[in-house]
Amino acid sequence: FCTPCLQECLKPKKPLCGVCRSTLSPGSRALDLEKQIETTETTCNGCNKKMYLSKMRSHAASCSKYQNYIMEGVKAVTKEPLHNTRNFPNRFTFPCPYCSEKNFDQEGLVEHCKALHSMDAKQVVCPICASMPWGDPNYRSANFMEHLQRRHRFSYDTFVDYDADEDDIMAQVLMRSLRDK
Repeated sequence: FCTPCLQECLKPKKPLCGVCRSTLSPGSRALDLEKQIETTETTCNGCNKKMYLSKMRSHAASCSKYQNYIMEGVKAVTKEPLHNTRNFPNRFTFPCPYCSEKNFDQEGLVEHCKALHSMDAKQVVCPICASMPWGDPNYRSANFMEHLQRRHRFSYDTFVDYDADEDDIMAQVLMRSLRDK
């Protein structure tokens, strides 16, 4: 992550990993990684200009050809968004499946269940999974607490475009991998 994005991850009361949202422990800077970023050369996919990785972010922000390259990829994999908000599931707040307390974000639901329901063996439907396009609203988890800890350590919103077609994304990734060699 770049410094501004990493700083955003460090802002909460407890610093979190930008990918899995696990708590970070204080550590030292990865100087070897920084040096590698400063000395590794790459080519802009828009204008084909060569530069060091450390300069790529600032270059990409000002390179109109790179912006066009990115927009081509975005257009290739996205579909028109659904405008009917009544059919749009709430993927931001969830009720507790044990006590029906409402309006937890994903991290809040995990913390609530750990604190109040860690010994409850009742099989329940995961409200987070049930809200996902691939989720089964009738599936009852045999061990909900383990499910929460294994499946919901990060937010899907960080990694998933719910409006993109999976086959279109795969085709685009394959095309770009062949073109970027």
